[in-house]
Amino acid sequence: MAATKSTESRDGVALTNLDQDLFDGAGATKRDLVDYLDAVSDRILPGLRDRPLSVMRVRPGQAPFMQKNVPKYTPDWVRTVDVWAEASRRTISYALCDDRRTLVWFANQRAVEYHATLFRAEHMPHPTHLVLDLDPPEGQLPDGLRAAVEAAKLVRAALAELGLAGALKTSGAKGVHVFVPVDPATAPEDAAAATRAIAARAARLDPSVATTAYIKSDREDKVFVDSTRAHGATVIAAYSPRLRPGVPVSFPVAWADADEVHPSDFTIRTAPALLGDRDPWAEALPDPQRLPDDLVAEGHEIPVARVVAMHEGKRRKRAAREAEEQG
Repeated sequence: MAATKSTESRDGVALTNLDQDLFDGAGATKRDLVDYLDAVSDRILPGLRDRPLSVMRVRPGQAPFMQKNVPKYTPDWVRTVDVWAEASRRTISYALCDDRRTLVWFANQRAVEYHATLFRAEHMPHPTHLVLDLDPPEGQLPDGLRAAVEAAKLVRAALAELGLAGALKTSGAKGVHVFVPVDPATAPEDAAAATRAIAARAARLDPSVATTAYIKSDREDKVFVDSTRAHGATVIAAYSPRLRPGVPVSFPVAWADADEVHPSDFTIRTAPALLGDRDPWAEALPDPQRLPDDLVAEGHEIPVARVVAMHEGKRRKRAAREAEEQG
């Protein structure tokens, strides 16, 4: 479809090329993206506000890319915050998507996915919630989503045993997320430890369904209970679109309805009508909760999954090399 300029604007943001295909296979235009994000702005913004934001953007004829640093042409009314990135040893200037005007500007930049930090800029690095990411085995949709929901129920049961509660949403991709709001004074190391402990407890409830094995080849077609969303990690925001055919969105799911969810249920075309005037994510989120001391202590005894996987990978490579030399 040929690109066309537009004289339209919203909230003072000039909009361009609205009738252009959003991306190959999207089945939607850039206008559809702008319309959707504008329609749900009051629902998506609470999960983005004051949180350093990374976005997945797509340009015509180019591969999608993750944008963390704001570009030089970013309007001066877009609020930003500088965060030191230890992994890349540099300071990153993140946008803070605090209002409709900023969200519309991002939509016009073809920012499709919105990944927010677990902490607010005002109180970093203290997280506001834990995230358990339930990731089904490759190539198993829609059955994989069924399995992810079953694993999410294990997380819910593990939380209930601790006197905690969480809210459920689809990731908009393959799996589901369980969010557990926590006391804003929670130390990031304790939040990370508690997430590991909850994941381990959930997997123990039914090892035939769930696993905490970080290395894919060790998962045996089970759902991976990912406990690595901690510290500077980000998670796709509730109501954010995803860069996938049909442009699905990450959508809240009531626990009572979890068994009925289908991957194609929630898209930028269907979600606004499903929401009406409600904000089911805000309704589902429990109040912040204090993490039990014994849970945190338990988690500190569990090694970080990525570190374990790194050492195991080196061990396996070394063993394979030695076997080759001996053979």
